[in-house]
Amino acid sequence: MAASQTWLLRPFQERSTQLFLGVLFAALVLVTFLHLFMPEDSALHVSAYTVTLLGKYLCYALLAVAVDLVWGYLGILSLGHGAFFALGGYAMGMYLMRQIGDRGVYGDPVLPDFMVFLNWQELPWYWQGFDMAWFAFIMVLLAPGLLALVFGFLAFRSRVTGVYLSIITQALTFALMLAFFRNEMGFGGNNGLTDFKDILGFNLRSDATRLGLFLATGIALAVGYVVCRAIVTSKLGRVSVACRDAEARTRFLGYRVERVQLFVFVVSAMLAGVAGALYVPQVGIINPSEFSPLFSIEIVVWVALGGRATLYGAVIGALLVNYAKTVFTGIMPDAWLFALGALFVLVTVFLPKGIAGLLQKRRQKDDDQPGAQEATA
Repeated sequence: MAASQTWLLRPFQERSTQLFLGVLFAALVLVTFLHLFMPEDSALHVSAYTVTLLGKYLCYALLAVAVDLVWGYLGILSLGHGAFFALGGYAMGMYLMRQIGDRGVYGDPVLPDFMVFLNWQELPWYWQGFDMAWFAFIMVLLAPGLLALVFGFLAFRSRVTGVYLSIITQALTFALMLAFFRNEMGFGGNNGLTDFKDILGFNLRSDATRLGLFLATGIALAVGYVVCRAIVTSKLGRVSVACRDAEARTRFLGYRVERVQLFVFVVSAMLAGVAGALYVPQVGIINPSEFSPLFSIEIVVWVALGGRATLYGAVIGALLVNYAKTVFTGIMPDAWLFALGALFVLVTVFLPKGIAGLLQKRRQKDDDQPGAQEATA
C-alpha cells in the first residue's frame, strides 16, 4: 500500500511538476477572475469566445502530453493519435446529439436530424445507451482504449517498429477517416455531428457553461500530466526508456517489452480520447476531418517544438503552435502550412531538444555559475 502511494505521490515531489501545476492553477484562476469580474469594456476583460478558445488550446495540450508519453518515453512515433482523439470526440458528440431530443429541426425525439434526413427508420444499435451520461463517459475511454489495445497487440506482438509502425498508425487514421465520411456509417458523414444544445442539463451556449468546460479541461490536463509523470518516474517508466534506447537488450534482460509498450500505448490513447471529448462541446462540432493524417502530424510538430520526453514541453509546444495558427491563419491563411513546415525544420536543426531543452540548458548554465556553486556548498 505504501509503495502504491509513493508511486502516485512521487510526481508532486518534483520541482517541474510543482511549477507546472502552479502555473496552470494560476492561469485558470486569472482567466476566471478576468472573465467574471472585469467589465466588458475593459481591456483586461476575457470574453466568452476567448475562454472557449483557451479551452480548445488546453485540449490540444492534453493531446500533446499523450503523444509525448509514447514518443518521448517509449520511442514510438505515432502518426495516428488523431484517431483516438476523434473517437473520444465522437463518443461525446453522440451523447450530445441524444440530448437534443425533439428540439432538432425535424422534431424527432429519438433520431438525430441527419438520420431523419437520410430516411433512417430506427436508431442503430451502436447508438444505444448514449442518452446516459455515465455510459457516454465510459465510451470516451473505452472506444480509443479498445482500438489501441487491438492495434497495439497486433503491432507489438509482430515487433513492428520504427518508420514502419509510424506508417501503419497513419494508415489506421486515414482508413477511419474514409469510413466516417460515409453516410452509411451512421455518424453524420462529412458533416459530422453538430448543433448541440446542452451537456448534463447545462446550456452549451451560456457563458457559465463555457467557463465550466474551460475549468474542467484545465483539471483534466493537470490530472493527465500527473498520471503521465507517475508512469515515467516509476519502474515502468524506466523500463519504457530502456525499450526506447535498447529494445533488444531489454528483451535479453527478461522484460516483456510488448506488454510495456501496449500498456503505455493504451493509456496514451485514452488520454487522447478524453482530450477529444472535452474538445467537442467547446468547439460545437466533430467531423471526419479530425481523423486527417495531417492533424496527427501536426501534433508531432507540437511535441517536437516543445521538447520530447519532458511532458511540460509538449504543453508549451501545443499552446504556442495553436496560438500562432490562430493569429497567422487570419493574416496568411494560404501560407500557414508552409510556415508550420518551416517551423518544424528550424526546430529540428537548431533546437533538437525543443524549447524545454533550451530552458534546461539555461538552467544548467545558471547552476554552473560560481555564485550558485558557492551557495550550494
